[in-house]
Order: sequence, then structure tokens, then C-alpha cells
Amino acid sequence: MRRAVAILAAAFAALGVVLVVNAVHSGSRQIAVEPMSPLAVDGAVAARHLAGALRFRTVSYQDPTRSDRAEFVRLHRYLEETFPRVHGTLGKEALEGGSLLFTWKGRDPALPPLLLLAHLDVVPVDAATEDAWTHPPFAGEIADGYVWGRGAMDDKVAVLGLLEAAELLLTEGFQPRRTISLAFGHDEEVGGTEGAVNLAQLLRARGAAPAFVLDEGLAVTEGLVSGVPAPVALVGIAEKGYLTIELLVEGEGGHSSTPPPETAIGILAAAVRNLERHQAPPAIAGPARRLFEVIGPEMPFPRRLALANLWLFAPIVEWRLAADPTTNALIRTTTAPTMFESGVKENVLPGRARAVVNFRIRPGESIEDVLEHARAAVADPRVRIAAAGTTRSEPSPESSVESNGFTTIARTIRQVFPEAVVAPSLVFGATDARHYTGLCADVYRFLPYRVGPDDVHRPHGIDERLSLADAENAVRFYAQLMRNAAGP
Repeated sequence: MRRAVAILAAAFAALGVVLVVNAVHSGSRQIAVEPMSPLAVDGAVAARHLAGALRFRTVSYQDPTRSDRAEFVRLHRYLEETFPRVHGTLGKEALEGGSLLFTWKGRDPALPPLLLLAHLDVVPVDAATEDAWTHPPFAGEIADGYVWGRGAMDDKVAVLGLLEAAELLLTEGFQPRRTISLAFGHDEEVGGTEGAVNLAQLLRARGAAPAFVLDEGLAVTEGLVSGVPAPVALVGIAEKGYLTIELLVEGEGGHSSTPPPETAIGILAAAVRNLERHQAPPAIAGPARRLFEVIGPEMPFPRRLALANLWLFAPIVEWRLAADPTTNALIRTTTAPTMFESGVKENVLPGRARAVVNFRIRPGESIEDVLEHARAAVADPRVRIAAAGTTRSEPSPESSVESNGFTTIARTIRQVFPEAVVAPSLVFGATDARHYTGLCADVYRFLPYRVGPDDVHRPHGIDERLSLADAENAVRFYAQLMRNAAGP
């Protein structure tokens, strides 16, 4: 007995040593960077230019007939007047619908180009919420240290930041070694099926094979990554897939005074409840695992110990992550019932009930996996389940964190935001970037501004705004990225 206890104690001691050694050896993965050379960025001018762009109501609607194409033309004209050197030097192409493609030819045509993306359109503002805005959503006002308006964060900051950076570099006499392309879609907010798709097809037809692609996506988070006191700049290396399904129950209607044991509404409600109770399984894999490999060493020792030994602690870590909606979305395909329709009158039993459920699919799973999961979770032949809507996409491929592209982006972030920890992560929403994954393997998603707990719901929400400091940082980031990737 004593020998068994001694063996067990030795085993536990050996396990403890392994765990501690793994944690100690998981050192910081942050790259050292040299200070960036000076850039004469005029933050006040950049803020005014961005504010001016926010006044154009370049709104995308699901019904394309509601979009005002004249607003896109007026924005094009504004950009031409605001950035004369860009329009005088770079090749500009306006595609049908309102997308723009700028080409800054490099000195060495043999080098693969740099492709930088943004989008010109914005989401609508619910008329019922306009009075809740501190400043009108399309006034483009500068006040209290911010530029206010729809598109300030999503995504005219990137459009204006890229053009401002190119204008600045042209002023300084910069000539890129490799070609730099700027592609601005006009319908990203409704799927990019005309803008980004056509831009990508045009580039593909021309044989473009970019060194890497950078689009909008994640940002420099402050106070959002638990356990890491420093700001964390998250670079999206993949994005989740998108699928909406329809649940439909059809049966006999009738008078509410003589209801059957189960009504169409009751059957459908049970089906939706089953989907919520039987979520897709979690997995710390792909981009989620890459994230924890990088931020783990920046955390206090107990968390560092767990993340360095996921082979043992993964179930506990998954349980903790699943408790928060944001981190839960990082590790699993999410299930979100969004619409429920049935009934015409309070005393009439409906013969039809319909629900809509939206899924964001994690890398490693597929649209077919989600459909199979939904059928198994509902487990009721009376409920018809089918894919719905026109927007659906598989999860994007995962881009490398070892590539020159990722290293260049990380280097630039640390030069502009020197206090930040740079880490790869997963983008939960859909971006235009997914339409360009066929052009090259390295497609990344990052926006150069800070986001704190108070800012998470501003894009697509009320009081969207960008700080004056980050209006300047956006220009500084994109200019330095062009210097790092296409200079000297």
C-alpha cells in the first residue's frame, strides 16, 4: 500500500513538473520592432476628411432598389477633391454599382502586389433610434474628442485612412517597390456579392497574386481580453461561416376554443428550444488555439499554466469560455433564433408557424454539418428544416501566423501601438475578405483603432464614433504598413 501511494505521489509530482515546465517555457511571442521613422500626419485634417465622408448616406439595404447610388457618386467626387495626388498618380477604376479600385504601380513588377481592402457602404440607421444619437448619424460632427457618425468605425475609417496615407506618402516622394492596390467595395454590408466579388474576379482575371491581403475585422482591444492588462491587438486570420435556416411547421388551424394537444406554435417553439439546449460542441482549435498560444504567456501564472497545458485543462477552459457570449462564439458554431412568425388573430389557431435561426460556423465545421446538427437537435419530423436566404458561406481558410504578411502587420501594429500585444484571432462576422481568399493564402482582418467595453456595440449601433487620436492612428498605421511592405 505504501509503495502504491509513493508511486501515485511520484506520478503527481512528475505531472506537476511537466505542467510547470510547459508554462515556464511558454514565453512571450511578441516580436521586437524598431521605432518607426517620422510621419508628418496631420490628425486634425484626417479627422475633418473622415467627418466629411460620413455625411454621404452610402447605405446598403437588402432591397437594392432602396440604395441611393447618387450618394456613392457624390462620395467618389468628394474623395477625388480631397485626395488630388492619389487621383493624379494612382490608376483609378470605378466599377458598376459604386466600387473603386486604385492601383499604385511599384518599381519592381516581378514582386507580388499588396492588396488593401475597405468598403464604402454603411448599414442603415433605424429611424426610431435617431433621437438617441448624441450627434445626428449622418452629420459628420467633430465634438468631445471624437468624429461622430455612421461609418466612423465601420468602415470609412479604413477608406479614408488608406487614401490619406497614400496622399501623405506621395507628398513625401515615396515610390513603392511593389504594386499597391486599394479595393473599395460598395455592398459589403449586404454580402459583397456585387462589389467585392466583382473586384476579386477582375483581379483574378488579371492574374493578380497578392503577397497578402488586409481587410477590416478586429481591432486594438482595451479591457476586453480577460487576464491581459495590456491592450491586445487582434488580427483576424479567419472568419466564421454564415448560414440561416428556416424551421416550418404546417398543420390544421381552427378555433382556439378547441385546441389540439400540440399546436403549430407549440411544436415550433419546442424545436427552437431544442436548438438552444443542444448547442454545437465547443473546440479550442484553429484560430482560437492560436490566440491562446499567444496571449497565454502574457497572463498571470495560473491562467498561463492552464493555457500552456490544454491537453489536460481544455475541458475546464472550454467551460469557462462558454459562460461568456463573446468567448463562447470563439470556440463554437453559435445558434441564434432571430425571427418567429405565426398567427393572425388571438382566437384563431394558425395552420403555419415559421422560425428563422442564424448560425455563425466556426472553422473546422461546414454548412452541411450545421444542417445535420439542426436536424438531430430538433428530432421532430413535423418540423421542416431547410437553408434559407441568399447569404451563406463556409468558414474561410485559416491564414498563416508564420508568413511575411502576418509578421509585417504585427510589426506595423507594434510600431504604431507599442504598448499592445499582437495576437491572431477569429472574426465572428462576415467581411469582404472572404471573397479574396482565392487570390492568395494570406488574408488578414484588422482595423487600426482602439475598442473598449463601451465601444463594442457602436458599429451598427447607436453613437458610432472614432476618437481623434485613432483618426490619426489609422493614417499612421496604413502609411507605415505601405512603407514596411512596399519600401524602401
